Amino acid sequence: MKLESNLIKIETHRVPQLENRIRLSDYTPGIFKSIFSKKGIKKAIKKELVTINGDIGYTADYIIGGEIIDLYQSNLSIEKPNINLDLEVVYEDDYLAIINKPAGIIVSGNKKYTIENGLVKVLKKSTQLDALHRPEPIHRLDYPTSGALLVGKTTQAVMLLNKMFEERRINKAYFAITLGKTMDNGCIEIPIENKTSKSEYKTIRRLESRKYESLNLVQLIPHTGRRHQLRIHLASIGTPIFGDLKYGKEGLTGKGNGLYLHASSLTFLHPITSKEVSKTIKLPKKFLKLFPDVYKI
Repeated sequence: MKLESNLIKIETHRVPQLENRIRLSDYTPGIFKSIFSKKGIKKAIKKELVTINGDIGYTADYIIGGEIIDLYQSNLSIEKPNINLDLEVVYEDDYLAIINKPAGIIVSGNKKYTIENGLVKVLKKSTQLDALHRPEPIHRLDYPTSGALLVGKTTQAVMLLNKMFEERRINKAYFAITLGKTMDNGCIEIPIENKTSKSEYKTIRRLESRKYESLNLVQLIPHTGRRHQLRIHLASIGTPIFGDLKYGKEGLTGKGNGLYLHASSLTFLHPITSKEVSKTIKLPKKFLKLFPDVYKI
C-alpha cells in the first residue's frame, strides 16, 4: 500500500539481526527520537506514518532483522490563520525559540488573535527534516500575564521540551507586584484542585501605601505548574497580585493596567545541543512606574 503524497520522511532506522521475531508495535518504542512512548508509536502506526521497507507498517507486522523502518509526518499546514503580531524574539535557533509574550493576548485556542497564530510570521522556519509548518508553544501563560514563552520549531524539539517540562527540568522565574504586608521570603505549598503545589517567593522591594497598605515587588519560583498557581498561592496568604480581578481583593484591584505578573526568565539545557539556554526579559514599564529603581531586573 502506497503512502499519501503529503508525507515527508523525518527518521530512519535499520533493524539489526534479531534472535527472535517481534511485532512492529513492540519493537519500535524508543527507536525514534521524535516519539518516546509506546502509545505514541502505536498512534503513528495507526495513522500510517511508519513504513517497513517502503510499505506501510501495521502493529501486527513482524520484524526479524535487516528491515528499514521509516517514520513520516504530514507536510500539510493546519488550516489556521497566520496573523501579524509585533512579537519580540528573545532567542531563536533551528529547533526552538523564546518570545516575549505581551499581556492581553491568549497563547493558543480557537480564536484568531492568538500568539500561536502570530508565530509563523516572526520566526524563521527550521531547516530540519521534521520542521513544523507552524511553531508550537510548549507551555501557556495566562491572558493577562506577560513574559518569556518557549516555542518548539521541530517535532523532536516539541517532544523533548514537553518531556522536560513534565520532569521539571525547565526553570521558570516570575516577578509580581502584590498587595498587603508580606514576609521577606517563604514557600507556599497549598494544594490546588487536590494536587500538590509549591511556590517560593522573595520580596525584593516594598512601597508603603495608604490604600493598599503595601505594594511589594516579589520574585516567584513555581516548582509545580498548576493553572493560576502563583495567583492562587499569593491570594491564599493575603497578598494577592495587583490587578488580579479573579483572586484579588474587591475594590483593591486597580484600574486599567491589568495584572502585574511577568514571566521574567527561562533556564534549561537545550534538548538537542545540551548547551545551557538562559534568557531574562526586563520588567514591563508599568512595573517600573511603581519601582523605578529596579529597571535593571
